[in-house]
Amino acid sequence: MSLIESKINGFVAQVIINNSEKRNSLSSVLLNDFIAALDIVEKSEARVLIIRATKHSKVWSSGFNIDELPLPGVDPVPYNHPLEKLIRRMQVVDIPMIAMMEGSVWGGACDLAFSCDILIGTKNTTFAITPAKIGVPYNSLGIQRILNRLQPNIAKELFFTAKPMSAERAYQLGIINHLVEEDELEDFTFSMAEQIGNNSPVSISVIKKQIDTLSRSKPVAVETLFQIDELRQKAYNSNDYLEGKKAFDERRKPIFKGN
Repeated sequence: MSLIESKINGFVAQVIINNSEKRNSLSSVLLNDFIAALDIVEKSEARVLIIRATKHSKVWSSGFNIDELPLPGVDPVPYNHPLEKLIRRMQVVDIPMIAMMEGSVWGGACDLAFSCDILIGTKNTTFAITPAKIGVPYNSLGIQRILNRLQPNIAKELFFTAKPMSAERAYQLGIINHLVEEDELEDFTFSMAEQIGNNSPVSISVIKKQIDTLSRSKPVAVETLFQIDELRQKAYNSNDYLEGKKAFDERRKPIFKGN
């Protein structure tokens, strides 16, 4: 069974994360299937894409598959990692993407959700970015993308505490566009998708590109990026990284010593 399903009905397409047994974790196989699904959608007549999990999923996605973390000394999410490839692929999708989130969103799945154009959730939609819980560094490109969606102080709180942000607070901060009742989520989302699909696809495609380009036009010096990557190397070469991965596998609380 494929870990990603794609459906197209008229102008509205769906990409469905279908790995509930693993809490919809983003394995390499799933990520590559996701990229393939985007290729199918873009070759269709779809004018809007809904990204979702299977119905009644308590976890929209638990993020990066911890089982695939490499040993210390190896960058866990390099530039050519499937997650990075997927995010870059999403950035060039011409049609609007709506994240329809019934449940919680963890770790790298936040990056995935934040890469969508519109986010719609329920009271059960929480966001947690958890690398500090297991001693894992977060890649600089991912942080830069998150800063395109969040203010720096909010991003720091999410990263530093690793605590879930409630749906209500996410809505107040403008992370979620709409907060609706669980039994109304599908109708609300598909109604919006149909409204978008009935508007000019050329106009929307151009405006989407304009907004994305202008909102990302925050230059960062090359020297700064190198300095940040050196800090990341310190993290994924650390004993904390090894302890975090070991503790996760052993289902216990990690004991971090800061080295």
